[in-house]
Amino acid sequence: MAFALTPERENELQDILTRYPTRMAATIPLLHLCQDQNGWVSEEVIQFVSQKLDVPPAHVQGVVTFYTLFNQKPVGKHQVWVCRTLPCALRGAGDVIAQCEKKLGIHVGETTKDGKVTLRTAECLASCGTAPMMQVDKDYHENLTPERIDAILTRLQES
Repeated sequence: MAFALTPERENELQDILTRYPTRMAATIPLLHLCQDQNGWVSEEVIQFVSQKLDVPPAHVQGVVTFYTLFNQKPVGKHQVWVCRTLPCALRGAGDVIAQCEKKLGIHVGETTKDGKVTLRTAECLASCGTAPMMQVDKDYHENLTPERIDAILTRLQES
């Protein structure tokens, strides 16, 4: 089935297009808009973006595969990103990852069986001064402790 934006998101697309000098320049914002609706960037989404912006599908695919914030397969209802860049690593990112894997019963790159949580790592989430940290969906959780991690993940599992 072909992908299509909801009428509300179609209006957002029209607004996006007014902010960029060329249609190609709107590739990333349109991909985010589509991913917000679909949960991930499927082949149908790539074709949709290509047609809407009049750019080759290879360009859209290149953007999707270059940026890690685009999901190339279905993900959980919530995404947990653990920063593992040097400042976070020095302050316990490895322990955060281990705690998340233990609590969720999955490894980095996997989704819980109930489809609620996908665990990922990021090279930098720009919160070095408050390491270790993780991003849950769009919210930052900083200065993490094992207890805080468990509380955050329990809330996600119960939602």
